[in-house]
Amino acid sequence: MSNFPLPPGSTIGILGGGQLGRMLALAAARLGFATVILTPEKGSCAGQVASMTIIGAYDDPFALKRLAKAADVVTFEFENVPAAALEILGDLGCPTAPNARALAIAQDRVDEKVFLNTAGAATVDFEPVYNAADIAPALDRLGAPALLKTRREGYDGKGQTWVDNHADAAAAQGRIGDKPAILEAAADFVREVSVIAARGRDGEVACYPIGENHHEDGILRRTSAPARTSDSTMAQAQTIAARILTALDYVGVMGVEMFELADGRLLVNEIAPRVHNSGHWTLDGCEVDQFEQHVRAVAGWPLGPTTALAHVEMTNLIGPESDDWKKLAGEQEARVWFYGKGEARAGRKMGHINRLGPLKG
Repeated sequence: MSNFPLPPGSTIGILGGGQLGRMLALAAARLGFATVILTPEKGSCAGQVASMTIIGAYDDPFALKRLAKAADVVTFEFENVPAAALEILGDLGCPTAPNARALAIAQDRVDEKVFLNTAGAATVDFEPVYNAADIAPALDRLGAPALLKTRREGYDGKGQTWVDNHADAAAAQGRIGDKPAILEAAADFVREVSVIAARGRDGEVACYPIGENHHEDGILRRTSAPARTSDSTMAQAQTIAARILTALDYVGVMGVEMFELADGRLLVNEIAPRVHNSGHWTLDGCEVDQFEQHVRAVAGWPLGPTTALAHVEMTNLIGPESDDWKKLAGEQEARVWFYGKGEARAGRKMGHINRLGPLKG
């Protein structure tokens, strides 16, 4: 007999102590759930607002046993958690969502693109790269320049570099640390967009409006949502997201990043099996934000409405930009979210600000 839906008073476990875990814990508390965080870091920003924190490595059997005992269901806030941790939790009788398969696929860029293509979601063309010698024949097929990325653990622009020509192959492989990689054909896109989608335990899928994303130095700088787009493009995005989530038997929120081409086609760039930075606009712009939606899904509750109530310009506060908190807090049409982090290092996401305006036609 299923334990779902979980009643208020149940405990949701979260692997990871970062800002996404913090906002998940806040959403869970609003719905009456307790939260327990497993993180190797003391004083984590998620731990500041959670009911309980377990300090330990994500693959520590003792820590995972404590988590399984404390939680009624376990989720994760970033995809660099070992997929084996979810399998251990399952063996201990603790349900997890999203599932280990979704996490494992998202952790390897080659596996991810193979899965996406199989699921009917188009991507740029690509070739796996095991060493520098693989790059030249891959360039011959894909064309130059092409983007070389580590297969695993790259984020915010890290672990990737452009390969300009055959002569650049060895140097490019060195620039990513001589790691197994993927070479991707350049995408001739007009803009980058993302869709935040959710799937419940009953198979229901709900998608938020498209957001238009702008990156600087490999880091998401801002998201504007709902983005101006046609009904057909929105329908295309929702269809792609639903195919992906259904093929994975997914439960929870997923960020689906896409390239919009000049002819209107959407190519999936990558998926994030979790709540997503480009969905932060929903915190102040939607009836139910992405964090509450994720909690609802993993707890077995009905999904909430994804209707936009305002147009939002979400801007990440990176490094010392957060020092302007007093000025930012004085903006009447803005909502500021700080993550409780300490040192404002360069490139570190310290918070974000949602600037609200009327919905655009």
